[in-house]
Amino acid sequence: MNDVQWDETVDVVVLGSGAAGMSAALTCHFEGLRVLLLEKTDRIGGSTAVSGGAVWIPLNPGAAAAGHGDDTIEQVREYLRRTVGDASPPEMLQAYLDNGPAMVEYLQARGALALAARQYSPDYYPDRPGASLGGRAMDPLPFDGRRLGAHFKELRDPLKEFVVLGGMMVNVTDVYHLLGAWRSLKSFWHGGKLVLAYWMDRLRGYHRGTRLLLGNALAAQLFHAVLRERIPYRLNTPARRLHRDAQGRVAGVEVEQGGAVRRIRALKGVVVATGGFPWNAELRAECYPQPTGPWSMAPEGNRGEGIGMARGAGAVMGTGYASPAFWAPVSLWRKADGTVVRYPHLVWDRAKPGLIAVNRRGERFVNESASYHEFVSVMYRGEPAPEIPAYLICDHAFIETWGLGLALPGGRPRRHLIDDGYLVRAATLPDLAARLGIDPQRLAATVERYNGMAARGEDTDFGKGSTAYNRYLGDPAHQPNACLRPLGRGPYYAVEVVAGDIGTACGIRTDERARALDAQGHPIPGLFVAGNDMQSVMGGAYPGPGITLGPALTFGWVAGRALAAAD
Repeated sequence: MNDVQWDETVDVVVLGSGAAGMSAALTCHFEGLRVLLLEKTDRIGGSTAVSGGAVWIPLNPGAAAAGHGDDTIEQVREYLRRTVGDASPPEMLQAYLDNGPAMVEYLQARGALALAARQYSPDYYPDRPGASLGGRAMDPLPFDGRRLGAHFKELRDPLKEFVVLGGMMVNVTDVYHLLGAWRSLKSFWHGGKLVLAYWMDRLRGYHRGTRLLLGNALAAQLFHAVLRERIPYRLNTPARRLHRDAQGRVAGVEVEQGGAVRRIRALKGVVVATGGFPWNAELRAECYPQPTGPWSMAPEGNRGEGIGMARGAGAVMGTGYASPAFWAPVSLWRKADGTVVRYPHLVWDRAKPGLIAVNRRGERFVNESASYHEFVSVMYRGEPAPEIPAYLICDHAFIETWGLGLALPGGRPRRHLIDDGYLVRAATLPDLAARLGIDPQRLAATVERYNGMAARGEDTDFGKGSTAYNRYLGDPAHQPNACLRPLGRGPYYAVEVVAGDIGTACGIRTDERARALDAQGHPIPGLFVAGNDMQSVMGGAYPGPGITLGPALTFGWVAGRALAAAD
């Protein structure tokens, strides 16, 4: 399209401001390119800012210091062979393994990233050959949001489930201390300092706490580097289409800005990293198993426009994936005013001792302490039909100790959740079964069988608490099995869970350099794809914590380097 009237010209345009987009933009900048970062919403950070923030990078630069210097590339390859298998091309997996550690070194050396390898964090299938008990997963170091200055308000806020007191971010360690504040002087001191710092932030006029953790800290680190390097970025600027020249090269992008259409020329190319399509009903119907619904924990702006533009430019979707999305069981609080709050049951309640998951027949069907992705995968494999919805059930002691979904522990108010139907409460198990619409006799038999196994400390039906990953999420103080305790006295509580997701895994097919491929497998000149718009390098499998953000950062970096090397 040689007759396009360009409004401005840069070397690279990056669409999307999550980990993949900012990694690509920063790399392009560090390599000497003029780059423009565009975000269609009014906030920076995308899915990254609302995520748990883990980054899975085997053989990363911090693994040895974390006590895992004996990990080897052969072990990693074996583990991926046993978990991913042929769901992803071997050359893509190899590109990820080759470039991940280099990406971490590159961005950390330039002050754009600060990660620490976990000393103990089992892979999600620790009983499979090649698995590791730590070192591969990395966490972003806490970030002081005040360093963003006035731009702090431009950073996407974390999920409400990651905050307390209306805006104080907490991690698992913080939660344990807050719950034990009146039982331990150490916990009281830890929690007291957090609460004091938070209220000081609010008194200073911040709309939330400035101690940033998890994915919010990761997004803030990258955003701070974007600001420091004075990389131009624009919010509220949705892209509408990609322009190709007469030779088929992606030469620029058409965007909407302030109600006007602008055409931005990209001399080197365009990086599409807009977050996948979890909120696109048409694509979900095309790619997801049924039933599905608007149950994603990703930002609602992730509607697949980037994938649509790439397809319009000749790119094709990947095939052969094990799953089209990265799953998580989600409970839905439908408020009286019609709004819906979604809660992801990721790592807090399901693995704790004293909880079971049952189907509509009142029977257990899954290891409750399996990974969130595995939990929903089992829901979909149900026979004769998917186990959707399912129910998480606990007793009074459990909910007071651990909470259940949006119902907080420690006697905190939950009447509103009961009144709105989110939390089901009953004095007896038969009454609970009746309220849930399941067979009371089957539920009673299920609980009786489970309680017998829990008393012995061994779940011979589904293996709850049988792996290092299970026990990692359980209660280490409870023995002999950190994940098993009989259900005791009522009242009893339940929440309904559906097959939610934290993002899509199927996307545009790329090569090892993050270049989008056409139907013949040829790279489309000038078009790069990263993040959840890209076909998952894990093929929709979920080997460990951080297998979305690790590839997002890595292939954003790969795209930036490839653009810098392009003619």
